[in-house]
Amino acid sequence: MADNYGASNIQVLKGLEAVRKRPGMYIGSTGPRGLHHLVYETVDNSIDEAMAGFCDTIVVALEKDDVVRVEDNGRGIPVDIHPTEKISALELVLTRLHAGGKFDKGSYKVSGGLHGVGVSCVNALSDWMVATIKRDNHVYQQKYERGIPKSKVEIIGDCSENEHGTTIRWKADKTIFTETTTYDYDVLRDRLRELAFLNSGIVIVFKDERLENPKEEILKFEGGINEFVKEIDEGKSVVPAEPIYIKEERDDVVTEISMHYNSGYSENVRTFVNDINTRDGGTHLEGFRSAVRFVLNKFFEANEKLKKSFDKDEKLTYEDLSSGLTAVISMKVPEPEFEGQTKEKLGNTEVRSIVDQIVKEKLTIYFEQNPQVLEAILKKAIDEAKARIAARKAKDNMRKKTMSDGFGLPEKLSDCSMKNPELCEVYIVEGDSAGGSAKKGRDPKTQAILPLWGKMLNVEKVRPEKVMNNDKLEPVIATLGAGFGKDFNIDKLRYHKIIIMADADVDGSHIRTLLLTFFFRYMPQIIENGYVYLAMPPLFKVQLGKKEPVYCYSDAEKDAALEALGEQRDKADVQRYKGLGEMDGKQLWETTMDPAHRKMRVVTIPDAIKADKIFSVCMGEEVEPRRNFIEENSSYANLDI
Repeated sequence: MADNYGASNIQVLKGLEAVRKRPGMYIGSTGPRGLHHLVYETVDNSIDEAMAGFCDTIVVALEKDDVVRVEDNGRGIPVDIHPTEKISALELVLTRLHAGGKFDKGSYKVSGGLHGVGVSCVNALSDWMVATIKRDNHVYQQKYERGIPKSKVEIIGDCSENEHGTTIRWKADKTIFTETTTYDYDVLRDRLRELAFLNSGIVIVFKDERLENPKEEILKFEGGINEFVKEIDEGKSVVPAEPIYIKEERDDVVTEISMHYNSGYSENVRTFVNDINTRDGGTHLEGFRSAVRFVLNKFFEANEKLKKSFDKDEKLTYEDLSSGLTAVISMKVPEPEFEGQTKEKLGNTEVRSIVDQIVKEKLTIYFEQNPQVLEAILKKAIDEAKARIAARKAKDNMRKKTMSDGFGLPEKLSDCSMKNPELCEVYIVEGDSAGGSAKKGRDPKTQAILPLWGKMLNVEKVRPEKVMNNDKLEPVIATLGAGFGKDFNIDKLRYHKIIIMADADVDGSHIRTLLLTFFFRYMPQIIENGYVYLAMPPLFKVQLGKKEPVYCYSDAEKDAALEALGEQRDKADVQRYKGLGEMDGKQLWETTMDPAHRKMRVVTIPDAIKADKIFSVCMGEEVEPRRNFIEENSSYANLDI
């Protein structure tokens, strides 16, 4: 690694004008996601310094008035004059697209900001930016407005020989980010935690200085990705107790993997290249899966005892062998080839064989030394295969039943007449009584009604084949028409609004939670696409004589409605709705089902890891994590006694 990092290391691929014209091309969107991307791009520069071995502390601060500050103790962006461009290297980096040390192999061995568009894009999309550099015993500063320098690089002070680093402050341009310029603390913290896990030697200090009492979190994880894997599966029983850890460098490519198995049935593998979250996988994930399948099948074929417990005409698939697998794969690749500007899929073919070879060698050695762990994993895979075979038979039976029943839709479903999923919605309603009112009040062209009855299944505690055969969930699966689990196909979904309509009490909350657990585990795409809603029926009806009633959705709204009646408030009739069944079809339509007036909440998954953990803790088999969760959060409880 080169310590003589100077202006000559900065190489240029020109052009910044298009950034303000088409910001979405560079940061994804001009909504909240793009706004937060400005922070990620700036922090990535500091992380690159850390990966190069020159930085160990990064401070990210949210200041008042939507200003962000990112500072590090790296080498500091060079400020000397570039040999060919004849301007300061700092100005070059901040005002030219594709200008940076990332293109010079001597400056950065690996880097996340590969395309070199990061900090210059932030500058272009900011109302103003100030860059402050400490290096060579001086403090340098330059100011910009919307990407244009407003001052030369100036020395504003001196510093000691040991002081060095870069501080970037900016305010996002409201004419670009028209939706919002306010940063979400939790969204940023989750990404910064991710970076702290992936770089175990680094300290990231995250501050929220917008608050009256500013808060600060220090993110540092000495255990690195092992701690990451443990956090993902917190609250679940796992095998082995300590994750299997693999790290090796070959052909300048560093492979780092942490993995274990939990008691669930889903695979959860998160992949990163140079700290970039490769959500769409790529060659590193392909190599990992190939090796896991090969090694476990090799040991299975050599185990006559386990082979006898399994149908000889069936084979263990990767899906069987990865049931409950949680892993984090972190690659350091000198010249990564990403598919698309979003960098979410790795394309380097050589990485596939590198990961494949390393994982085969290391896993073979590990399992030879830990036969109990191997046997537990293989037994789980065999159980999964048996469940898969049973589910396949259950699907065949359901298919036959569907063919004999005509369209195969549940008997209790009152379907809508339109067939365009974008215009259709289904209300999943608690109980026959409410279902009857909903059928009378609905718009039969676009609104379908599916009543639920009896106790709903908690899918967190049962195997997938039990879900398929469950008489409470089978109607839901059949109604939506898109399958479930690994066979789910969102293109076949019959409705683009799936509305859970339950009573506003403990029982209703329980039903909503059980249904959401089912959707999250077996049809997460419908939540990710924003197709799941919670209906919000009124809690009160306030009526004075024969006047039009006022429907209230909270105690505060009820109090306001009574207050508005003035001296006549004592004459008003206040009805508390204990259940949907207390409303007739007309009332239910006016208050809860009429698209012009109803209130609904869309269900989202802002953080998949957090959601997964909450479902596991609250709905799973393990009692101790649930007890701890209740004790820690009891002060927030709203009891219905």
